[in-house]
Amino acid sequence: MEELVGLREGSSGKPVTLRELWSPCPRSRRSIQGGLEWLKRRLFRVGEDWYFLMALGVLMALISYAMNFAVRSVVRGSGIPEVKTILSGVILEDYLDIKNFGAKVTGLSCTLATGSISFLGKLGPFVHLSVMIAAYLGRLRTKVIRESENKTKEVEMLAAGAAVGVATVFAAPFSGVLFSIEVMSSHFSVWDYWRGFFAATCGAFMFRLLAVFNSEQETITSIYKTRFPVDIPFDLPEIFFFVVLGAICGILSCGYNFCQRTFLFFLKANGFTSKLLATSKPLYSALAALILASITYPPGVGRFMASRLSMEEHLETLFDNNSWALMTKNSSPPWPAEPDPQNLWREWCHPQFTVFGTLVFFLVMKFWMLILATTIPIPAGYFLPIFIYGAAIGRLLGEALSVAFPEGIVAGGEVNPIMPGAYALAGAAAFSGAVTHTISTALLAFELTGQIVHALPVLMAVLVANAITQSCQPSFYEGTIIVKKLPYLPWIRGRKIGSHPVTVNHFMNCTFTTLAKDMALEEVVKVMISTDVPQYPLVETAESQTLVGIVKRTDLVQALQTEPTSWAPGQQPCLQDILASGCPTHPVTLKLSPETSLHETHNLFELLNLQLLFVTSRGRAVGSVTWMELKKAISTLTNPPTPK
Repeated sequence: MEELVGLREGSSGKPVTLRELWSPCPRSRRSIQGGLEWLKRRLFRVGEDWYFLMALGVLMALISYAMNFAVRSVVRGSGIPEVKTILSGVILEDYLDIKNFGAKVTGLSCTLATGSISFLGKLGPFVHLSVMIAAYLGRLRTKVIRESENKTKEVEMLAAGAAVGVATVFAAPFSGVLFSIEVMSSHFSVWDYWRGFFAATCGAFMFRLLAVFNSEQETITSIYKTRFPVDIPFDLPEIFFFVVLGAICGILSCGYNFCQRTFLFFLKANGFTSKLLATSKPLYSALAALILASITYPPGVGRFMASRLSMEEHLETLFDNNSWALMTKNSSPPWPAEPDPQNLWREWCHPQFTVFGTLVFFLVMKFWMLILATTIPIPAGYFLPIFIYGAAIGRLLGEALSVAFPEGIVAGGEVNPIMPGAYALAGAAAFSGAVTHTISTALLAFELTGQIVHALPVLMAVLVANAITQSCQPSFYEGTIIVKKLPYLPWIRGRKIGSHPVTVNHFMNCTFTTLAKDMALEEVVKVMISTDVPQYPLVETAESQTLVGIVKRTDLVQALQTEPTSWAPGQQPCLQDILASGCPTHPVTLKLSPETSLHETHNLFELLNLQLLFVTSRGRAVGSVTWMELKKAISTLTNPPTPK
């Protein structure tokens, strides 16, 4: 049915719909509509798209400012040291805020787009991203089931997120969980074990499933599949060389951690570089990237260090079980103009340098280039580069052994050729494990390659490397925590520092403030104004100082704001009246004694993720210990002050 029309009063005869004719305030509506039509005609005189261009500029400016703010605040570096600090019980404001997720992903994508130029990976940032999502899902879970916030549940979700971050990078659920336990936690709850495995297995399975759906692989298999013989993978005398490889990786990892930490300290102490990093981070990043790109330029020096290969291709070639030195012993193949997909190993065999020269040059140059790359303030992972570096160390030793024993090592009447790829596998696990102070890198090497026949020699190399580096240097992530001065409790290393005789009485804080129940409200207000602590120890009386509980500052402020406006005549209000009117107090479930040892105190703080404990003697509050006093006591023992 056609719509009914009518004529406006005083109009020129143009028909309008009856709905518009009967709508309220017809004259006002006509005036507004006429004004809009006039504005539209004026705008179209200038051009039909100028306001869309203006909106585009404003929108992109807002996005750019938001991303710059997020990048400045959280996305620099690896992320694992900060996550390690958070899991120890320290709260880093806004570090796990989901609004920073997009900036982190964008920065990481740009970092990975540089390929082997910067020689940076994605493990650390991906762990940070995973923990971000875990924190967000934990808050979402709390709202959905309407459960009160539980710090224990939050830590469980964050621990599972760290495991998922490692597992989905390498599609390795077992080593992902173990690596996160070794790196992130000093103490790990068995209750979190199956949660981490469940989440990591789901993530790793989906990661490999997507590779199959994307036609990258025919079925679910290892990322870097090797073809080592299974019957006799190695001869018994080779165990000695695997142990030697572990010792070499341990010594080099000590040098790497020391140089990297020293260089970071230098950048902070030097006036020019510290100012550059504080005010012109893009300029510093551009200069560092220019240096790395210039050296790795393939037609230049880069041709002597296999710079045309990606990091994945580096691993694929280094794990090759054929000996390149023996293959090129009687002939020197020309350096191809373009990488041959079927013979990528030729990138390591430049005619002017040979296999050994290329590997040695790669190790020498990448040593300081990796250290320089870790100082660039961009989101980047540092595990995969050191994994590749360790593989090159093992490959060099394996090639040397294959030349020294071209027919193999005689054992039991049988001769088996030496496989340099097996030494590359052991070197990758040993060096990366020594740098990060982990044993799970051995299992990670097996899951990445699907190779388990070298389990014993690889594990022995990892153990030897860890034994050397853990006794000499802190791990890579601990060194970063030291340089950044993150609030993290150090580990008490060894028994040579004389820590056992040290008790709480030697380092506790004796100048702390208590609130007595009989304290006048005026005195309570003065104490709160002069201090900014989040909680106060509550004692029975000012004379007895008997500790009876804890009062939080927020609860006390709220109670003082809602106190009765008038008191009974002659009544002197005191803290007891406020407590009786409903101000909550919390019991002291755990206390220290002045005779408690430093080791026991350290274990309590690490095991329970504590930030503060009160010290009592026969019920009297005599002091307090925070992680600051504990850290200072450990630092004093480790680095005693020089006598004046």
